[in-house]
Amino acid sequence: MGPGSFYPAGHRRGITCCCFSFLPLGLGSCFSFQAGLTALGHYFVRWQTLANAMASTGVSLGFTLWPLLSQYMLDEMGWRNTFLIFGGILLNCCVCGAIMRPVQLASGSLVQLPRPGEDSGRGAEEAQLSNGASSPHLKYQQQNRKTACFQVLQKYLAFDIFCQNKGYQIYTIGVTWMMMGFVLPHVYLVPYAIQNGVEERKAALLISIIGFINIFIRPLTGLLSGHRIFTGRRIYLFSLAVLLCGLSNFICIISAEFNVLIVYCVILSIAMSGIGALTFQVLMDVVEMDRFSSALGLFTILESITLLIGPPLTGLLVDITNDFHYVFYTSSFLLISAALFMGLSFCALEKKRNLKEASKVPLDNPSRYQYNDTPTEPQPESQSTPAVVYVTSI
Repeated sequence: MGPGSFYPAGHRRGITCCCFSFLPLGLGSCFSFQAGLTALGHYFVRWQTLANAMASTGVSLGFTLWPLLSQYMLDEMGWRNTFLIFGGILLNCCVCGAIMRPVQLASGSLVQLPRPGEDSGRGAEEAQLSNGASSPHLKYQQQNRKTACFQVLQKYLAFDIFCQNKGYQIYTIGVTWMMMGFVLPHVYLVPYAIQNGVEERKAALLISIIGFINIFIRPLTGLLSGHRIFTGRRIYLFSLAVLLCGLSNFICIISAEFNVLIVYCVILSIAMSGIGALTFQVLMDVVEMDRFSSALGLFTILESITLLIGPPLTGLLVDITNDFHYVFYTSSFLLISAALFMGLSFCALEKKRNLKEASKVPLDNPSRYQYNDTPTEPQPESQSTPAVVYVTSI
């Protein structure tokens, strides 16, 4: 679906038709991304964090090569032929998908067949409805269908997990809020540099610097976070990376010189490495793997909504004020607030869990320190038993 959308997009004349031609590209990318990430979580157990980091390194490789390659092909062959080449490169996803093997589940659920009585009753009722007779259970069946549809949505979109699992709820809200500002520097960094006198090729090189550093830092981040010291605490590493990403935007506000922007790209790429390597690993830690695909679906839907509305709203702000500094102010506010929300919420949730576990720990010999409100021996019915027998052991 993805590669096939590049051919009609390259032969359209209007920008609207070109945009609609890329709808299959987004749909196919969603299918391949979610299936690949779910299979990755089942393939690896011990080295799961490193596997996630290595898988996300491909994004960094694309960040490095794509701006330079696309600029060269646009200058040499034009945008129509460039689209065709992009579609051919994307066809390699089919080869990668064919190599991946299905996950063998430990236990399968048997499909329950309908009972003969139920089939006959249902057939008779359908015959009555076809003849024009009203069934007394029609309203009840409609309610059952609505309930069944709601249960299907609840199961496959993980609404039940979102309502019951506080960790998943906090993490989904925090990442959804974070994504609104996370993508803004990548979209507006090149126009911001060009507006302040940086050459177009040098400005495109800034994105390549971010991707090049990510290639090496992401595997190191995955290897470090996979240590047993960080087991159950990766959310704090993730929050720290988001906080660093938000604070780094103030460098662009201070100066827009090319050397300063290179320093900004280095710091931003380090923070991005932590975010990219830990985003889905923390989700795997929060949610059980048997419901991970459903939780990932709701997670990606919510973050995609804010990812979609963030750049246009910020672009409208830039058009009104004619100042790119507001882009980095907005991004810093969203990232820093999301990092503090996730870090403090998980810290409070962990303290609450520790207090609850401490209250459940039994004492060594409870009879030594408190009264026992139960009778020590069962007595016959003829004898009158006291309401409460207190036994004190000294």
